[in-house]
Amino acid sequence: MRRVLSAHQPAYLPWLGYFEKIARSDWFVFLDTVQFERNSFINRNRIKGAGGTQWLTIPVLQKGHLQSTLLATQIDDSQPWRDKHLRAIAQNYARAPDFRAKFARLEPLYRLETSNLADFCWAQLQFWLAELQIDTRLARSSQLPAMGRKSDLVLDLCRHFDADHYFSGALGRSYLREQDFAAAGIAIDYQSFAPVPYPQLHGEFEPGLAVLDWWMNCAGSGAGLPF
Repeated sequence: MRRVLSAHQPAYLPWLGYFEKIARSDWFVFLDTVQFERNSFINRNRIKGAGGTQWLTIPVLQKGHLQSTLLATQIDDSQPWRDKHLRAIAQNYARAPDFRAKFARLEPLYRLETSNLADFCWAQLQFWLAELQIDTRLARSSQLPAMGRKSDLVLDLCRHFDADHYFSGALGRSYLREQDFAAAGIAIDYQSFAPVPYPQLHGEFEPGLAVLDWWMNCAGSGAGLPF
């Protein structure tokens, strides 16, 4: 029987491909021990409104954050980003099916009393997995024994969880040393995810948006997951 592991750094309002990776795995490792990346999807993602797509970005404290792990990356709560994001969500999705009930479930996540980016993303991940009814087992890399970096990190994680398959994002081709995995008896499968179009507010279908967009437009309407 296949034992599939996947891993990814924390992400704010991840896109649907993030969840397809988790859903196809037996174990998912939340990589909160890797470094913060500027202009990545760790602390931002896009939603859609009448004027097109727009970014929702969690501000982070600048000093030293590019040299620190995500576990040490702090949110800049001197900026009123929580209320700003909630207002943007309410304004752009007020006409979505069952908006009131969904927004009532979502709002408490933005009142979570933490200024740690990884902890905030971890709490949101639990919410989205419950809403999407994905029951893959989760682990945080910060709670595991010390491991290597990049390709060695992934291989160490597979060994730790006794996985015989690693489900990698497409970018894994650029750094995974496939010969090391083959020697360890671990196969690598690369994700190739293309979003299935679904009904969206505000015009033609725009792929690659935050999970929030699919959830607001489709969740609870009888439509299954779009992967």
